Amino acid sequence: MSSGNIMRFVRRTCVAVVATGILLVAGACGAANASDAANAAGAASGASDAGKIEAVASINQWGSVAKDLGGDLVDVTAIMSNVNVEAHDYEPTTQDVTRFAEAQVAVVNGADYDPWASKATEGTKATVVDAAEAAGIREGDNPHVWFSAKAREATADAITKAYIAAAPSHQSEFEELNKAWKDRESALETKIRDASAKLGNLPYAATESVAKYLADDLGMKDVTPTGYAQAAANESEPTPADLKAYTGALAAGSIRLLVFNTQEADSVTGQITDAAKAANVPIVELTEQMPAQYADLTDWMDALVDQFAGAVR
Repeated sequence: MSSGNIMRFVRRTCVAVVATGILLVAGACGAANASDAANAAGAASGASDAGKIEAVASINQWGSVAKDLGGDLVDVTAIMSNVNVEAHDYEPTTQDVTRFAEAQVAVVNGADYDPWASKATEGTKATVVDAAEAAGIREGDNPHVWFSAKAREATADAITKAYIAAAPSHQSEFEELNKAWKDRESALETKIRDASAKLGNLPYAATESVAKYLADDLGMKDVTPTGYAQAAANESEPTPADLKAYTGALAAGSIRLLVFNTQEADSVTGQITDAAKAANVPIVELTEQMPAQYADLTDWMDALVDQFAGAVR
């Protein structure tokens, strides 16, 4: 029987006892009634303390960070986790919108990468963490901010701050989780610095500027032909002249590494990758969304650094 039903039962019993004139027992019932009320209040308080923070992230990259920083104290839902779906064009379901409405903390990428997610947070009770905004990256800048060490750390700190605001009694635990995350990120940044000794100033080109922040952290030099790069940024078709300049640069050896976003494979990128293979230019293949085989964003970035470093001999 629930505490509420017990209380109602005791109250009814007490009324019956008073009606029969047994005042001593009635007093005992009154004491039981008060005790039950106190126990019920304590149980409600305990349930509140034990309840987890509900968090939602627009993409699985930031969802994984939110999970690492929340531990057992937070339930995190990542809306997008499919490497075959474009985040820019994603159409949220009614269930997705409901998740944002019910969340206490919402993590979006920002910089117009996931405008549907930013819109879904409007008017909700959620504390919104905008990763791009946390890193000082504005709309119109490269939106793939999870590839940036600076953005990862700034976003992690913003998430931890939101968790502490939602459950201040667990501040020390959230701070410990943040420290553990930063220890792993610090090891990753050490690996990036070590790899930059090999990759620094290496001329590379990309079929799309997805991993530009990581390439910048590695000290690499972007030599993607300007006409092609502008067309890709504007999501338009490059001209035949742009494509000829790209394949010509690969053949001439002025591009020493090609970064290929396999989520955007088409006939144009096919010509570019074919030209790279013909010229023996190594290709690093990657996706925008975090592949399922990685436990979290740090693991994925760690594997990509190895991939970049291993591609160049």
